[in-house]
Amino acid sequence: MKQPRKPGVIPGFGLCLGYTLSYLGLLVLVPLAALIIKSAGLDWAWFLHTVTEPRVLAAYRLSFLASFIAAGINVVFGAVAAWVLVRYQFPGRRLLNAVVDLPFALPTAVSGIALTALCSPGGWIGGLAAPLGIKIAFTQLGVIIALTFISLPFVIRALQPAIKDLDPAVEEAARVLGASPAQTFLRVIVPSLAPALLTGFTLAFARALGEYGSVIFISGNMPHKTEIAPLLIAVKLEQYDVAGAAAIAVVMMAAAFTLLVSINLLQRRNLHGTA
Repeated sequence: MKQPRKPGVIPGFGLCLGYTLSYLGLLVLVPLAALIIKSAGLDWAWFLHTVTEPRVLAAYRLSFLASFIAAGINVVFGAVAAWVLVRYQFPGRRLLNAVVDLPFALPTAVSGIALTALCSPGGWIGGLAAPLGIKIAFTQLGVIIALTFISLPFVIRALQPAIKDLDPAVEEAARVLGASPAQTFLRVIVPSLAPALLTGFTLAFARALGEYGSVIFISGNMPHKTEIAPLLIAVKLEQYDVAGAAAIAVVMMAAAFTLLVSINLLQRRNLHGTA
């Protein structure tokens, strides 16, 4: 006998699915399809020449490398911050938790101006680093700092729910069984948080890869040195080279999509392995 269908909170699955697909299609798929169609009409030899120019390759290298480093830094320090915000109670905790979302709320241009002022030779941070022979603003180090700043919330927000679901009794059981703090951390905590860490890293990397506003001020925008790929796309558009901008954008989109799909496959394999 067929079981009666339980009423859902939102009735009409077909109607809701249609709205969902239409909404995502208009906001995501249509613009991306237009970009692909624009690049598909280009000459293949010209496309390869455009996306492999030395200036473009240098911009790719800096964008991917700086994004990877920034996401890696945030995985380490973001995990510590998320652990403190979830596991400990202290005065100002709610305020600190709200500050985490500040890079979301600030316009990226404001973030870039503030970081440039801090990291320039006359700024608070740059003034301390200058006597040591370390230059931050208008260097690749400045790019990494800007990308680290804007991508930090993604790691913390991805880890907080996972840390809340982590039962402290499991850690206590490990200690009772004779595990050292290092063994408890490496064999109990890290495997439990690995999917959330991977998600946070991916989101931070993807966010940093497409960042523009906060980087253009602190980087100095020197070709072959501190020029990122999103800036190069903007430069192409200012020069009315729409085809060149589309070619570079397609390469960036393909790389980001490949990364996201690979991470999703790794997460699925990890979940199946755990089950």
